[in-house]
Amino acid sequence: QLQASGGGLVQAGGSLRLSCAYSGRTFISYAMGWFRQAPGKEREFVAAVNWNGGSTYYADSLKGRFTISRDNAKNEAYLQMNSLKPEDTAAYYCAADSYGVLDEKSAGNKDEYDYWGQGTLVTVSS
Repeated sequence: QLQASGGGLVQAGGSLRLSCAYSGRTFISYAMGWFRQAPGKEREFVAAVNWNGGSTYYADSLKGRFTISRDNAKNEAYLQMNSLKPEDTAAYYCAADSYGVLDEKSAGNKDEYDYWGQGTLVTVSS
């Protein structure tokens, strides 16, 4: 039900915009999150947004460079990534939380999310 896209190869300092398309009729009720997983590492939280876009949450290390947003009319969520660094190289996953409302604590908890899309690979070259 979740399809992530927009990954690719980019030079350090560049930008990418990831998209997550939801194929269903209840997208507006879900909170959405982005996580990433680099080779050999645990999956880590990137950003999340509540059902109405009114609240957003970010990993501390990514604040200021990454921006999460959503368009409920299009059933899509987005992750704008700027000033990319080689350490941002990872598979990026979008996820949906059926409760719809996250807070600072729950946003980063993988177990909060009910549905996951396949990853889209982001490679940042130095």
